[in-house]
Amino acid sequence: MLGAMQDHELRVSALLDHAALQHGGREIVSRYADGSETRTDWAGIRRDALKMTQALRRLGVGTGDRIATLAMNHSRHLVSWYGAVGVGGVLHTINPRLFDDQLEYIANHAEDRVLLYDAQFQPLIDRMKPLWTTIEQYICYDSDENAPDFETWIGAEDGNTEFATGSERDPCMLCYTSGTTGNPKGVLYEHRSTVLHAMAALQPSMFNMDTRGVLLPAVPMYHAASWSLPWSGAMVGAKIVYSQVNDAPVLCELMQREKVTHGAGVPTVWLAMFQHMDATGAALPDLKTVITGGSAAPRSMIERLMRMGVRVMHVWGMTEMSPIGTIACEPDNWDELSFDEQVTLKGLQGRTPYGVEIRCVDLDDPGKELPRDGVTSGALQTRGPWVIKRYFKADADAVGDDQWFDTGDVAVIHPDGTLQLTDRTKDVIKSGGEWISSVELENAAVGHPAVAEAAAIGIYHPKWDERPILVAVKKPGMEVSAEELKAFLAEKVAKWWLPDAVEFVTEIPHTGTGKISKKDLREQFKDYKLVG
Repeated sequence: MLGAMQDHELRVSALLDHAALQHGGREIVSRYADGSETRTDWAGIRRDALKMTQALRRLGVGTGDRIATLAMNHSRHLVSWYGAVGVGGVLHTINPRLFDDQLEYIANHAEDRVLLYDAQFQPLIDRMKPLWTTIEQYICYDSDENAPDFETWIGAEDGNTEFATGSERDPCMLCYTSGTTGNPKGVLYEHRSTVLHAMAALQPSMFNMDTRGVLLPAVPMYHAASWSLPWSGAMVGAKIVYSQVNDAPVLCELMQREKVTHGAGVPTVWLAMFQHMDATGAALPDLKTVITGGSAAPRSMIERLMRMGVRVMHVWGMTEMSPIGTIACEPDNWDELSFDEQVTLKGLQGRTPYGVEIRCVDLDDPGKELPRDGVTSGALQTRGPWVIKRYFKADADAVGDDQWFDTGDVAVIHPDGTLQLTDRTKDVIKSGGEWISSVELENAAVGHPAVAEAAAIGIYHPKWDERPILVAVKKPGMEVSAEELKAFLAEKVAKWWLPDAVEFVTEIPHTGTGKISKKDLREQFKDYKLVG
């Protein structure tokens, strides 16, 4: 027997229809790198997205075609999110920080047909254009010097059209992982998964946004679906304030003037903001919620925001998860906890919203599920309606019949469901049959006042199979010896975790997204010898 409710497809274009109809006058503010600003609203975003839909159809772009963007945060980019899917196409946001070989690979692998870009990336476009074999049309958002200008391009249309219809299972967006091992992999989101994810993100225990909210997303729109904010913002008709640059003085002035209540960005954004506030005496009296993720938030950052009266929502997720997996929301006994206990909880990865399941399995026996005791660590797996099933163009699913996806993280799950990450599965060090967390070693090392950055890797050992070495960068003008650093670590970690060697370098290799590249570090130290 079937249910008796209407069969209504969940498509992201309907989010913009709703925003324009119910919240049409709610502003979208954009501040550009040259200091100029534009103001539109949700009704204007829909009008321009319909014009872009017409312009794409005039180019012969249609269902399933990939439309790429290479741009920072502004309203024209937001228009493109909805214009691309409005034609039945797939929005492909490209990270301009990737290396050239990765940029070449993903655009060709995606078979992008159209690329819209910011003029600041013109040198990159000129360099890559001969290597991109499928892109037929280039559109520049803010210049007409080297490509058709976006405003002129859509300005030739009248907007008298409708967004494409279809199944909620159709693809709508494509994001590539950064590719720390091998080529980047494409994650193809569908309309249904994206709408469900956006709806979950608005919960009070997550982003807690409604129409009264004023959101400034410092997270780039090319990073992990911009944490769903362009979709969830439309769902409630929130005011959005965009900046093409993430300089702290610019962001701070915008947040003050536009009375921003919700800010979203990686920890480095907030640390830079603190430096600016300390130097100028600036304050953010309207800020109520900070959403942070992408890397672990330092305890000092969480504590300072909380002392400012700001609710910190510490998020963990992955491109493969659309991207939200867990969030450090307040438990039922929050008001009974001390301030230090509250800060500690906010520093963990938090609990899952409805729609995400997590579990840990034994690193040596993946078929064995581990207890949620807050102690036993294992390989973290996840599943749910916005979790990846198969990578774009892959021959096989990324999950088994039970749908559990291996995140690549090592974690413990506490009895109340709180997730605590301890390492990456490929980075964890196995010594004498026991596991050592490289992340905990690194975190302990950077606690030394003379250490700017540290990375721990496993090196072959004739007796123990693997032993850790620590690679560290000293802070400018400061000194510390290997023995001094090991003595410092001896008070922080188990004795058998202590690195067998400490090597100081001037620079640790990073990926195009700024993460430490353990792959390159292992290659750098592949001939390193430890003695028994």
